[in-house]
Amino acid sequence: MRTIRASRSSDREELVRMLTALWPDYEEAEVDDLLRVPISAGILLVGEREGGGLCAFAQVGQRSCADGCVTSPVAYLEGIWTDADVRRSGLASELVREANAWARSRGLTEFASDCELENHESEAFHLAVGFQEEVLAILFRRDVSPE
Repeated sequence: MRTIRASRSSDREELVRMLTALWPDYEEAEVDDLLRVPISAGILLVGEREGGGLCAFAQVGQRSCADGCVTSPVAYLEGIWTDADVRRSGLASELVREANAWARSRGLTEFASDCELENHESEAFHLAVGFQEEVLAILFRRDVSPE
């Protein structure tokens, strides 16, 4: 049986592997920051393999607002990953259920997330675990001009 639990410092090496697989620009030092996040601000859940080691994670934060939400603050699924050999096994759905329980235990009533417009696999996953599409957006930025 697989176990889902909060991450701990001994998970660092495997978290680096998974986080950089999901986000190639992620830096190892950022993992240490994640492991130090107080439980009130967010949680990094991990899925353990039956034979030991990790095979999944869900990073959940608390944000003051999110597009489509009407309450504040809200839980926010910042990222979710499962190793290829455990995909479509229900583990990611279990991680979302645990994340939802964490949010509920903190009195939060809305749970938001996002994905890139072209990431149809992520979009399908979000819909399958109960998220509803709210806003399609193209975000813009620019430097503040010196004048």
